[in-house]
Amino acid sequence: MSRIRSPQFQNKIMSADDAAALINDGDQLGLSGFTGSGYPKAVPGALSRRVEAARAAGDDLRIGLCTGASTAPECDGELAGAGAVSFRMPYQSDPVMRNAINAGDIDYCDIHLSHSGPVVRHGFLGSMDVAVVEVTAITESGALIPSSSIGNNNVWLDSAKKVILEVNEWQSLDLEGMHDLYTEVHAPPHNVPIPLVEPGDRIGATTLHVDPDKVIAVVPTNAADRNTPFKALDDDSKTIGDFYVDFLLNEAKQGRLPKELLPLQSGVGNIANAVLAGLLAHPQVGHLTSYTEVIQDGMVDLIDAGKLDVASATAFSLSPEAAEKMNDRAAFYRKYIVLRPQEISNNPEIIRRLGVLSCNGMVEADLYGNINSTHIMGSRMQNGIGGSADFTRNAYISAFVSPSTAKGGAISCIVPMVSHHDHTEHDVMVVITEQGVADLRGLAPRKRAQAILKVAHPTYRPMLEEYVERAAKNANGLHTPHDLAEALSWHVRMLATGSMLPS
Repeated sequence: MSRIRSPQFQNKIMSADDAAALINDGDQLGLSGFTGSGYPKAVPGALSRRVEAARAAGDDLRIGLCTGASTAPECDGELAGAGAVSFRMPYQSDPVMRNAINAGDIDYCDIHLSHSGPVVRHGFLGSMDVAVVEVTAITESGALIPSSSIGNNNVWLDSAKKVILEVNEWQSLDLEGMHDLYTEVHAPPHNVPIPLVEPGDRIGATTLHVDPDKVIAVVPTNAADRNTPFKALDDDSKTIGDFYVDFLLNEAKQGRLPKELLPLQSGVGNIANAVLAGLLAHPQVGHLTSYTEVIQDGMVDLIDAGKLDVASATAFSLSPEAAEKMNDRAAFYRKYIVLRPQEISNNPEIIRRLGVLSCNGMVEADLYGNINSTHIMGSRMQNGIGGSADFTRNAYISAFVSPSTAKGGAISCIVPMVSHHDHTEHDVMVVITEQGVADLRGLAPRKRAQAILKVAHPTYRPMLEEYVERAAKNANGLHTPHDLAEALSWHVRMLATGSMLPS
């Protein structure tokens, strides 16, 4: 059966190359895609080839690019490699895109994911010219069955002047019904409370809608989401995961959490999956819920084990094996999984009201609990802030997790002062490394420093202790003592010698 069932849309079927020819120099594009799922598979590559051909002919063609979050090499990577992108927003993780950003060739606007749709909706970034959105199918009535991510798709479809749809036959038709598309989000003063009171509540439609007159092309595709396999869990990751699970269970024992905990949020990556693996292995854990951005392998494993009752997110971030399993068993998993627009999944008011337990990765933490989650050595962008602040700032308990060192011990992830601030000490409650748990709740800055010293690597801990002593002598105040002449000296030494350790 055709995936493009509406006669009105069948008349607009064309190749990716023909669709890409409808995009103009200077256009701002809104692409679907979030953490390697649901991104357009054909049009970005065709546009990249067109850009390269135009450059060879002496012409220039560059576009602004907005997405839900990261996409994949055949999307972000090819566009950046072709020199097609002049502006990028919000989150990205492609190495080619990252290098172009750090070379100054692309203007990158690193913005909270909950803000990214609204700033376009409200016109803060100017007009959106073209939306390129992947869907699973188009119904007889012209409704769009979403694919493996929602992200900002509803905003792009509403805001863009023109729309290109990619209909991907690889995506399971059984995804229909998994999505909850609440779209009653407006510009102030016309907003109303979002009527979501439990992580699994369904408050919207199951399909997206677009003005057919805006659709200029429909491109059939058949290609898998490009998801990266997760690394096998190492000892440090397992230890960090166990520390976090023990911390949560102790909170429940102390009466500060219910025995089923509260809705879980975890960032993307191996340590996040280690935390989920720790929950899976623990016999006391059951009837969990999740209110997060992405469904990862560990959450699927928890559903399979009967330990996770519901998971709410905006996208999948699965290994290739788990993605195939999701496609094969989507009819089963849609009983447990709800995919929402990211302005709902990352909505600060909902996160605060549900009492979400946030757990995110970091580049580095400093002695007072400030977190850098985006920049290497102060200036070099890694991926972006993503939704980590949406959850951290509004969580019931916010945690950051990381090994205590990086680059084979050349870098300490606990430093005197972070080289870039993403999450301030006011929002960070818990820091966990393989060395232990630093519970910062209710502590003044100097007492926070004593707690964080305990989770630093033993190689660096004496250096940090000496810094604390010198800062107390040299600072111009003792509330948050810093020796400003020395505070970033570890980063300076790393850039000069390749290690934070003294030679």
